[in-house]
Amino acid sequence: MRRTVFNEDHEAFRETIRAFIEAEVVPVYDDWFAAGQAPRDFYYKLAELGVFGIRVDEEFGGAGIDSYKFEAVIYEETARAGISFGGSGVHVLLGLPYIKLLASDEQKKRYLPKFVSGEEMWAIAMTEPGTGSDLAGMKTTAKLSEDGTHYVLNGAKTFITGGVHADRMIVCARTAAPTAEDRRHGISLFVVDTKAEGYSVGRKLDKLGLKTSDTAELAFVDVKVPVEDLMGEENKGFG
Repeated sequence: MRRTVFNEDHEAFRETIRAFIEAEVVPVYDDWFAAGQAPRDFYYKLAELGVFGIRVDEEFGGAGIDSYKFEAVIYEETARAGISFGGSGVHVLLGLPYIKLLASDEQKKRYLPKFVSGEEMWAIAMTEPGTGSDLAGMKTTAKLSEDGTHYVLNGAKTFITGGVHADRMIVCARTAAPTAEDRRHGISLFVVDTKAEGYSVGRKLDKLGLKTSDTAELAFVDVKVPVEDLMGEENKGFG
């Protein structure tokens, strides 16, 4: 029985993605596999195809299509060819929902055009050494400066997908201690420029699978994060 979920636009997009994979990925995929990551310039090629802007509003350079079906086509075609698009999946599937849901209008104007163009690749840093999936137990801290202009970020993260190539990292950190009633209280989200002083990428981790998806350890030593880059409400980041 033939599917009816996709229309002509989706199938035309499928042909484009299939041709792109055959020309730009299959011939070099063994090299990516050996290196443990896709090259950074590959993400610019994805951006040129419009892959990063499908669900981004037109005012920010996207297509403004409120549908996951085009991403579904991409995953069908990468599975068909037995390849992946490196760590770029976290950029769209994790980074974009946070921006759309939590970013202010001013933040969207700053973040989204470079998100769509591939100039800034996004990832998210939650997991820490010693805490694993217990996010309420995180120890990374972000303390507001005395003059109230920035937070000072200190701590470490691990198993961060897309962490090697990321230009913007959504970092989860404690801005207050947990309470007796709610150990999830006090966690906030920050959009951190990975070029900031004190931010460093440690080991690129080797893994059993997902070999072309870069996964890294991160460290923050007195990293200054402008208050304008707090995402959502302070102390309510866990929600």
